[in-house]
Amino acid sequence: MAFFRTINFSEPIASIPGDGVTLRTPQMTDYAEWAAVREKSREFLIPWEPTWPVDDLTRGAFRRRIRRYAEDLRTDQGYAFVILRNRDGALVGGLTLANIRRGVAQAASLGYWMGLPFIRHGYMTAAVAAVIPFAFTTLRLHRLEAACIPTNTASIRLLEKTGFVREGYAREYLCINGIWQDHLLYACLQEPAKA
Repeated sequence: MAFFRTINFSEPIASIPGDGVTLRTPQMTDYAEWAAVREKSREFLIPWEPTWPVDDLTRGAFRRRIRRYAEDLRTDQGYAFVILRNRDGALVGGLTLANIRRGVAQAASLGYWMGLPFIRHGYMTAAVAAVIPFAFTTLRLHRLEAACIPTNTASIRLLEKTGFVREGYAREYLCINGIWQDHLLYACLQEPAKA
């Protein structure tokens, strides 16, 4: 049955255009810019992310990250993207579709981060809005899930603005910044095809 078939990308995924941004798979050539944005944004990102490994911003760690992303893509387990600003090509953040579940679920988890210099410009809203059709059409998913810490009002606004609906509350759901933290659970469903 086609519904249960997984996706197999033998070639790199084409970039995904959005409103003022483009999403594409990360490459080793992104290292210097990625590391600079992440370092400049470290204090801003730490409260919202898992604990950073000591070597997180090194070239070797980035190379391992790129290999993991390539393996996830090859096995249809996840899809990672850098977010590039269209007007100058600046790397402004990242977005992932992870924990792909096929079979009867056809679901994935959405994760994202934005560099501090680029917040409040609508880039992440544009990136999430661009990845949703890719997830539902190209990847043939039915459900996208996202979780955010209840005090992260910017993330709550982003999810609600892009069509995600709050579905629940999970106690000690993810270990963020070294602490098991409660999360709000959101989901976005593929619209049924019009007859």
